[in-house]
Amino acid sequence: MKMKTKLTALAVAISAQLIPMGNIAIAQEESADKEQEFELIMVTGSFVRRSENFSSPSPLAVIDSVAIDAIGAKSIGDITQTLTINTGAENTPDAFTQNATAGTSNINLRGLGVSSTLVLLNSKRQVVTAQPNNSGVNFVDTSSLIPMIALNRMEIVKDGASALYGSDAVAGVVNFITKSDYEGTQVSLDYQDGAHGDNKEYTVQGLWGTVGNDSSLMAAISYTNRSPMFTGDRRLSRPQDDTSSLGSPGSYFLGGTPFIDPTGCEEFGGFPRLLAPSGTVPGLEIGFCGFDFGNGYSFVPDESRLSTFVQATKQLTDNVEWTTEISTARNRAVRGGSPSFPILTFPTVPADHPNNPFGTDVSYFGREVGNVGDGTSFPGDPANTESDTFRFSTMLQGELDSGFWEVSYTAARNNFLFTVNDTLGQQFQNALRGFGGQGCDPISGTAGVGACEYFNPFATSLSSAPNSQNLFDSFTGRQEIDSTSNLEVAEAFISTELFEMNGGAAGFAFGAQYRYQDLTQDYDSLSNQDSFSFVIGNADIYGEQDVVALFGELALPVSEDVDIQIALRYEDYGGTIGDTIDPKLAVSWRATDNFSLRGSISTSFRAPSIFQKDGGGTSLNQMVDPLTGSAAFAADRTSGNDELVPEESTAFNIGFSLEPVDDWSIEVDYWSFDFTDLIIKENFQAILNADPQNPERVVRAGDPLNGPLLQVLTTYVNASSLETSGLDIVSSFKLETDMGTFSPSISATYILAYDLVDPQAGPIDGAGSRNNSNIGVSTPELRANLGLNWKHEAYSANIFARYVDSYSDDQNCADGNLFSAACTEGFKDVDSHLTWDAQVNIDLGRLFETDGAYVLSLGGVNLTDQDPPQLFTNAGFDSKVHDPRGRQIYARLAIEF
Repeated sequence: MKMKTKLTALAVAISAQLIPMGNIAIAQEESADKEQEFELIMVTGSFVRRSENFSSPSPLAVIDSVAIDAIGAKSIGDITQTLTINTGAENTPDAFTQNATAGTSNINLRGLGVSSTLVLLNSKRQVVTAQPNNSGVNFVDTSSLIPMIALNRMEIVKDGASALYGSDAVAGVVNFITKSDYEGTQVSLDYQDGAHGDNKEYTVQGLWGTVGNDSSLMAAISYTNRSPMFTGDRRLSRPQDDTSSLGSPGSYFLGGTPFIDPTGCEEFGGFPRLLAPSGTVPGLEIGFCGFDFGNGYSFVPDESRLSTFVQATKQLTDNVEWTTEISTARNRAVRGGSPSFPILTFPTVPADHPNNPFGTDVSYFGREVGNVGDGTSFPGDPANTESDTFRFSTMLQGELDSGFWEVSYTAARNNFLFTVNDTLGQQFQNALRGFGGQGCDPISGTAGVGACEYFNPFATSLSSAPNSQNLFDSFTGRQEIDSTSNLEVAEAFISTELFEMNGGAAGFAFGAQYRYQDLTQDYDSLSNQDSFSFVIGNADIYGEQDVVALFGELALPVSEDVDIQIALRYEDYGGTIGDTIDPKLAVSWRATDNFSLRGSISTSFRAPSIFQKDGGGTSLNQMVDPLTGSAAFAADRTSGNDELVPEESTAFNIGFSLEPVDDWSIEVDYWSFDFTDLIIKENFQAILNADPQNPERVVRAGDPLNGPLLQVLTTYVNASSLETSGLDIVSSFKLETDMGTFSPSISATYILAYDLVDPQAGPIDGAGSRNNSNIGVSTPELRANLGLNWKHEAYSANIFARYVDSYSDDQNCADGNLFSAACTEGFKDVDSHLTWDAQVNIDLGRLFETDGAYVLSLGGVNLTDQDPPQLFTNAGFDSKVHDPRGRQIYARLAIEF
């Protein structure tokens, strides 16, 4: 029942997005000018089989295993981070923008959101991670898909695809396709060493497969261990960027006025920030004693990943084949953090506290531990993530006289456990009143007597009156968020020929899908009571969603030169979400043998997620308080919104393919997306900027209108609109010489517009902006990769220049101060960034004429060790765009026998 087709010229050309074809691959040599035979699979973006000369009317990028190996990718995140069409993904996580999702990675095509790109594995859906990111979005964790050694290629549909695949495909589709019918054994060993800190990484992978007369079996396993890189290993930020007003030593409020700890601040490592001239109050300083928390956080978490993949096929009859896949992923990450979080409950230090120098009740504004007193700070208190993913997919596929049918079932689950220590608000208040200590009973005990101890928050705790470990243990708790996400999909479709046309047989596909998903977040009992002083807590969450869909596709080869694709999908969510019908029309025209045009238009629909409707949570973010003009690390507390309506969009693409001369291909596409009712989490900074003294949305310590910032209350809303458009340019050339084959290539994306309407910030021109103060993502206008590949006999090499354009930082003025109404010089520029990657490959098996295949690869990423452009913010760089690790040198040995 297996059918064969050749790799189309379009696929060959577009695969040059990362590297031209022809690099060394184990037991694989390819020539772009030869017809080559591959097992037929449906091209992503269609349910209809096509003739071998078919060119997709939708923009399709094909990135094969050769291109993946060429960039030295150890993970899927390494691949997507180099794609110019990927904007704002979270592949270099840090604690400041990904509070609870360390160790994960995702895809964000066109900057439309990490949940707006549908991620498929062998054309079937994958479960989303149960733990949302800081924006409250659940996404497919690409770190939990499959071992890289089992990946054959990625196919990316770059225009909207909801008419074929349904919700979540609004920005496009990324389909990860595994090897199949593999026979043999393959092992790869990777080692990578970073230039800063102890940042090392090694990966061991294995692949085995066998093929019988009527069956096949393939199994893959991968283990990765990555050592951490801390912010202190490569301090990119200024001290003031990572300095919190809540320190230890801390500050104390008398009425609405803060006073720096009179027993010590700067001499113990604190950063005094005066709010009035010294001596305004005799013997006291008005202001805050800040704490620099920057050194203990992670650029790269301490991480381990273990993943497996098994695929089995069985020919049940001459016309029916059964395929089953099982994959697992076990990911663990430990993310560095501050010695303790700020205490946002504004506890009272009583007048009779034995260490209170004020002699009256004061309110504490600080944290339980910070500076040690010798110029250093207490060790960071890490957060831990544990993610376990299981996926089962089974499929029957049968041949018809003029088509085929398919029935499939997929079930997947992600269990995600996040744990972090924080101060218990009531227990800390008890300790300030003399009822601290694990053996103290606040009801029957006596303050400061026996098992009951006073906690000393003043600087004297670092010298004459230290606190005991028993005290710390009595008011330190561990928040646990145990989350589970489930997905089940049952799907059936039939694809057949209808009638003959001038260009061949018209194809028709029709199918139905049932999709069920649920989300559970089980918080510990202390969190259920909002017992923590910084991460606060949350109620348990449960929600479910089921969808019934019908879809159809018509492929019309009007002539040998014109192909038309018409697709239509109906989805019914029930309840307040309702249903939708989304069409797609795509046309391709081969004007000449060397020039073709393509165009597509489609509508998309994305329903509110379970978390957006029924969930809620607290994330920790740096915010700029308009009342003071200073940055503060405060809580963004978000609640779900069951009144959300679905977001809708229209996608348009027009492009051409040109081959001016043999072996030179040029691909250009203009694309645009027009969203309405875009579902977003309100931007906390925009809420602050709009009304910093609104007590219903902004929570402050002490004075509810003018006190220090503690929390901003947000929810999910339907924003008015988002319109984005741009150009994709991909070109490659192959030059044969006596010294080998040289293949230069270029891939670039230029964003023409990124216009959005923010519920608080209003209309925004977001192209070329960091978009920190609105709902958008960092959007450099130009990203480009320029490559050169060389191959000669047993040797090959490549070099890439990767360029990211400069863009504006709307958090800071051009003079480096935080942006405010007083800023007249415009925003600060984020510098453009150019890095160089290179790799050398030696085919040892060919060189020494061995029976097995042995390939040694040596390479480097960011060879010149360029710093990422500096931002005056937490961590000092933009993790949505740049990589903080610097130079990475790697070696790989791949063996096949």
